[in-house]
Amino acid sequence: MTDWNPVLRDEFAKPYWPLLQRFVADQRAQFTVFPPAADVFAALHLTTYADTRVVILGQDPYHGPDQAHGLCFSVRPGVAIPPSLANVYKELRTDLDIVPPRHGNLEAWARQGVLLLNTTLTVRAGQAASHQGHGWEIFTDQVLRAVNDKPHRVVFLLWGAAARKKKSLIDLDRHVVLESAHPSPLSAHNGFFGSRPFSRTNAALVAAGLAPIDWRLPELVE
Repeated sequence: MTDWNPVLRDEFAKPYWPLLQRFVADQRAQFTVFPPAADVFAALHLTTYADTRVVILGQDPYHGPDQAHGLCFSVRPGVAIPPSLANVYKELRTDLDIVPPRHGNLEAWARQGVLLLNTTLTVRAGQAASHQGHGWEIFTDQVLRAVNDKPHRVVFLLWGAAARKKKSLIDLDRHVVLESAHPSPLSAHNGFFGSRPFSRTNAALVAAGLAPIDWRLPELVE
């Protein structure tokens, strides 16, 4: 888990952790669970604690075949771009005039210090919210607290009601929270479109003396 391990190590000794892992193992024994076990902690593998300067917070992993790979809003190469991500791309184009790629893989953001974190890290195939309330939220809240403890400014992008509830975990005197409606087609027109999260994030980073994010996503070589 790269440099996250010493930051989060105490969680693995808490009573909820073995219960959570047993629950996920039992679910995998009975059902298809996304993402694959090797990708559950991909967000923490691709974005180190030291490099984290932006957090985008999702809720559940995608529950369709081959979509989820451990990064919120992101899908594997070759998988159709989901509607919420398509709206993120629309706002990216409006905000920064960046032409979106033909794929939905956001690893290029993750490697620059954008932590693409879901609050629940696993889900049963075809069953949204099926792994909520079993302990993942305790773990991911601790991830957010750890990021909040970083000495430099971090920008938190909280899209939608579920993400916005996590605002109480963030020290607003040191960090920046940019909140809006969720990019889902059901809510994007209620405040996500026009919120300019990408340019506002970079402005907040530069104001704190930090490097901005290059939000361009390269086309993948097939």
